[in-house]
Amino acid sequence: MKPQMLKRLPERRALPTLSIVVPFYNEREVLPACVARLEQVLDTLELSVELVFVDDGSDDGSATLLAAMQPRGADLRLIRLTRNFGKEAAMSAGIAHARGEAVIVLDADLQDPPELIPDMIAQWRAGADVVQMQRRSRAGESWLKRSSAHAFYRLLARLSPAPIPLDTGDFRLMSRRAVDALLRLPERNRYMKGLYAWIGLPTAILQYDRAARHAGRSKWRYTALAGLAMEGITSFSTAPLRLATLAGALTALAGGLYGLWIVAKALLFGDPAAGFPSLVALLALLGGMQLLGIGIVGEYVGKTYLEAKQRPLYLIQDEQLILGGTQAAEWKRRRHA
Repeated sequence: MKPQMLKRLPERRALPTLSIVVPFYNEREVLPACVARLEQVLDTLELSVELVFVDDGSDDGSATLLAAMQPRGADLRLIRLTRNFGKEAAMSAGIAHARGEAVIVLDADLQDPPELIPDMIAQWRAGADVVQMQRRSRAGESWLKRSSAHAFYRLLARLSPAPIPLDTGDFRLMSRRAVDALLRLPERNRYMKGLYAWIGLPTAILQYDRAARHAGRSKWRYTALAGLAMEGITSFSTAPLRLATLAGALTALAGGLYGLWIVAKALLFGDPAAGFPSLVALLALLGGMQLLGIGIVGEYVGKTYLEAKQRPLYLIQDEQLILGGTQAAEWKRRRHA
């Protein structure tokens, strides 16, 4: 099938009240448990719900397994991307296709418990356009990952002009007004946590304890996390450029003062041609500072280059609608009535 962008199924049914967006990549081991726990939550909700699962190029049969399911109490929209575009693009695809008055983003690995969805809906009904889920603890993660995430969120909060909340991931609820505002942001280099914060709107914060993965292994490696951190910092702050400028100015000042000291020393005490090791060290320092500055500038130039090409954020291979188990029979009856 020829890849298409933003292909939608015919809107044959009434719009749901709630859409739950679940991006996934090679999560065959955990998807049955994810759907089962969502079904338990849906049984407690007195509103219409759709599940929007986005397959980000899985190659372990995750999409085939999911297509064979028939969730109880909700329709399931399975969107398959043509390849692995990354979680930020998969979330963007799911949010763009969500039709509900409120949209919840949830990871498939069940680290963020679906059982908190009723509390999120209560905050939305109380007037919040965005319900952020803030982590009190992070089970099942190494000390290095917890401490690096702790430091990163605080660094980003200090550098970004937008009020990015601490210790919050992608698990959140957004009203239709918030979703429409988010969809107006056209950039290709997307750091979703920053975009959520940038739109503003009335926000509520709920704290929770993040669980360990239900099954399988995380697809995130430290190199990928470091790249995502760099993406977040450079997407929402020009502070690295300013720091490079400041470092260059201080280095130039120190070099000028050192040069004056050498001239004065030579005039007053003569010049025995000593100090070669210190000269080599100074040259290495200046060269390193220059390369660092060029690298920081290169990050921003690269972002500008990617934005200028205007490539689509993702491509969709196909989209499938699976009627919910308790609704399929009723839908068929009404269609043939």
